[in-house]
Amino acid sequence: MAHGVILDIGINGAFLTRRWEEPENWMRVTAELGYPYHEFCSDVLDPFFSGDSVYQQETAAAVAEAAKRHGVCIWDIYTGVATHRFHGLSHRHPAVRERMAQWIRETMALARAMGAERIGGHWDAISVEELEDDAGSDAVERRTIEQFRSLAEEAKPLGITAIYNEQMYIPSERPWTIAGAKRFLEAANRGRRGVPIYLTVDVGHQAGMHYGLTGEDLDYRAWLRELAPFCEVVHLQQTTPDGSHHWPFTEEYNQRGHIRMDEVLQAISDGFARASESPLAAALPPVRKQILVAEIIPGSTKHEAPLLRELEASAAFLRRYIPEGGLRI
Repeated sequence: MAHGVILDIGINGAFLTRRWEEPENWMRVTAELGYPYHEFCSDVLDPFFSGDSVYQQETAAAVAEAAKRHGVCIWDIYTGVATHRFHGLSHRHPAVRERMAQWIRETMALARAMGAERIGGHWDAISVEELEDDAGSDAVERRTIEQFRSLAEEAKPLGITAIYNEQMYIPSERPWTIAGAKRFLEAANRGRRGVPIYLTVDVGHQAGMHYGLTGEDLDYRAWLRELAPFCEVVHLQQTTPDGSHHWPFTEEYNQRGHIRMDEVLQAISDGFARASESPLAAALPPVRKQILVAEIIPGSTKHEAPLLRELEASAAFLRRYIPEGGLRI
């Protein structure tokens, strides 16, 4: 390899949603569970719904203080459930697109107040009307890419260093195929003036068989081999091939699910070994650090005590593969 990459583990804060509300507890629990990196979930502090701007900035500052106190790195802010409810950046009406763009700008400000330098997630869903029209579908994809490029330019002077777009598994939320992901990354980064736009691969988002996908698009290992070098974050969850269950990595769920960490790491390693051969490398250099984020999302009826035990067990399980201080490949 031309360079090394450091892998370490983190946790997505979705498990905090509607449970804990104090920044001190958010960071204390993260540290006690065994995760040095925290991917802040925007549902925990939403720029449109969580109080006013004064409260949001005060809370973000409290997050930064608590993170420092507990030795946790806030790596990024990631979208939760809220933005998945809207067509957002893909909407035909410019007012709707601009409103979602404003959400992203305000999230960037919250990220910087927390000490985070990156934001990511999914902010759009192509409508059925557009999907039924091939020309319209292609046009909205191009329009969305242009918005990513524009937001990446706005991000740079704010101190944001990257924006992530999450790979999904339905045709309305793109990219949902390996080819589409490569096309997105190349178009979003070619000749860019803004910050890098990376992908997030989720090992549970290969459920496109419900819309007719076959072959490597249904294989999390193939996604990682092809695209992990262009991800600063990879989402981990235990799940079955036909769904995105966001289960923990406990003995019970490891028996039910199909995600194997040795295969995850081998695919990532294979991807970096040949990253320089990818046409994407000309537009987007391979990353130097990658956080494997446990995105474990409990149901509303999950009691907090077993939830915390499962999250702690998941960290211990992941540490069998990623040692304290990270793994260099």
